[in-house]
Amino acid sequence: MTMPVMEPNLDRARLKSWAQLVDGGPFSSLCWGERIAFDNPESLTLLGALAAWTDRVRLVTTVVIPQLHDPVMLAKQLATGDLLCGGRLTVGIGVGGRHEDYLAVGADPSTQTMRQMAERVAVMKRVWAGEKITDSTLPVGPPPVQPGGPELQIGTLGPKTIRSAAAWADGVAGMTLDLALDKQNELFDVARDAWRQAGKATPHLATSFWFALGDGGAPREQVHRHLLRYMNWIPSEYVDAMAPTTGFAGTVDDLRGVLQRFADIGTDEVHLIPTSSDIDQVRQAAEVVADLG
Repeated sequence: MTMPVMEPNLDRARLKSWAQLVDGGPFSSLCWGERIAFDNPESLTLLGALAAWTDRVRLVTTVVIPQLHDPVMLAKQLATGDLLCGGRLTVGIGVGGRHEDYLAVGADPSTQTMRQMAERVAVMKRVWAGEKITDSTLPVGPPPVQPGGPELQIGTLGPKTIRSAAAWADGVAGMTLDLALDKQNELFDVARDAWRQAGKATPHLATSFWFALGDGGAPREQVHRHLLRYMNWIPSEYVDAMAPTTGFAGTVDDLRGVLQRFADIGTDEVHLIPTSSDIDQVRQAAEVVADLG
C-alpha cells in the first residue's frame, strides 16, 4: 500500500493513521514517492516518521531520485532510515519524469539519465560498504542495518532501463498505467533475462497502479480527479483522454481478480497507489489482500 502523499490537506494524524493501519497487516510493504515542486511531504523526512510509526511492514521508496540529492548525504540519510526501521528499508530508485523537480533544487536536467543515476548509486554503495569517499578521518556513517545497504529496486516503465540497471539493482519497481498483463509480463521477462545474463539471482518483480474502490462511476471519477492534480505538468485534455483507462476503478471483488491475475504471471508484489486520502480505501483493500493470502 502506498501512502496518500500526493493528496491535498494532509496532516500528521492522517499520515500516522495510514501508516499504522498498513503496518497492522496484511500488506507486505508501505510505499511513498518523491516530488519536489508539489505540495507533498519530503520523502526522506517522511522515512524517519514512518520508521517510528511502524514495526512490521517493509518501507519502500517508490521512487527516490539520486540526481536531486548529494549522493553521500543521500546514502547517509537512507542508512539512518534503515537504522531507525531496523533494516526494513527497500530503496526504489529512478531518474524521475519532471524537469521542474530538477530545476527546483538546482540540479542539472542533463543528469536525468540512467548513467548519471548509476554513478550516484555506485557512490552510495561505497558509503554503505564503509569506504572512505574522501581523506576524512572516518568514513560516512552510520552503517545500514542491512549488510551492503538496503535492497535497490529500479523504477521504470521500459525495458532499456531494466537492462541497464541489472548490474546494480536487486529488483524492479515498475508501474502499469492500463493494467495490461501481457505487457507487464514481457517487462518481467526482460528483467529475468537481464538478471540471468548478469549472473544474478532472480529479481524481485514489483509493479504498481492507481486504484479507487467503490460502486458505479464514483471510483473512476476519483481516479480522474487524482490524475488531474498529480499530472499537473500535462495538459488537462491529455489527462482527460487517458483517465478512463488508467489505473483500477471498481469493487473489491474486481480488485481481487486483478491482483490474482498479476500473481499468476509471477508478480512478487503489487504497490497499490491511492487516489484518495480516505482511510476506508485501505481497509477495503486490506480485506482483499487478506483473502488472497
